[in-house]
Amino acid sequence: MATRAKTKTETARPAPRGKTREKQDAVFDALKETQGYKNALAAPRVEKVVVSVGVGKVSDKAQRELIAERLSRITGQRAAPRPAKKSIASFKTRQGDIIGFQTTLRGARMYHFLDKLIHVALPRTRDFRGIPPTSVDEMGNCTIGMREHTIFPETSDEELRNVFGLAITIVTTVQTRPEGIAFLRHLGVPFAGEI
Repeated sequence: MATRAKTKTETARPAPRGKTREKQDAVFDALKETQGYKNALAAPRVEKVVVSVGVGKVSDKAQRELIAERLSRITGQRAAPRPAKKSIASFKTRQGDIIGFQTTLRGARMYHFLDKLIHVALPRTRDFRGIPPTSVDEMGNCTIGMREHTIFPETSDEELRNVFGLAITIVTTVQTRPEGIAFLRHLGVPFAGEI
């Protein structure tokens, strides 16, 4: 008896699902009692994660390329340059000058980055006591400032000479600040006083 050859879809393994993605899928069951969600479509979700670095004071082109390369390595996506929108004499910037780099993560890369941020990078931060709840704005989005990019595992120890900070914004679909805090707490974001 001849055996049928397996098709490509039958042999392919499903992509591994991270902890954050699994918690996102279970948010309706976890928060429907406290938040009053009537169906799964009303449950909040993470829309995107924006990671940005300002390089306004860096004038060396090689240094800017190094920052862009490290940001791309940390996020797994190429960093886009951000030009100045207008000239400001006191900051010595002209319109069109590159003053920062940014990546916008969605989908699988976003969940992979959130897993890495929550379970690897934040615990590696020196004297980490949690993210203050005030970092969540009235629209439920959370902005986290990092002083050193070296807390991410992609950066090696010999790169300690050129340390830069970055800002991470988690954009959600929630409507209020308390709902945003409850949603991010469910995803595993460690707030101050809870660790």
